[in-house]
Amino acid sequence: MVAVGQLIDFQWKLGMAVSSDNCKSLKSPYVTIAMKVADASGHITSKTFEMTVSQFQNFYSQFKEMASILETV
Repeated sequence: MVAVGQLIDFQWKLGMAVSSDNCKSLKSPYVTIAMKVADASGHITSKTFEMTVSQFQNFYSQFKEMASILETV
């Protein structure tokens, strides 16, 4: 059995990159995810990462699939 920890907090926000050093008009949306996970000893680790909107949509659809599977257990 793999111990993955317990999800303590999950937050997300939508952002828009409007420009960069190389591109004056970027207009690229992204999603930032911030999670806090507690391991078996109770130590809490924070992780933050960014995804493109299409990556977030895939992430969301995988969570929906997990939720439907959990409803059958």
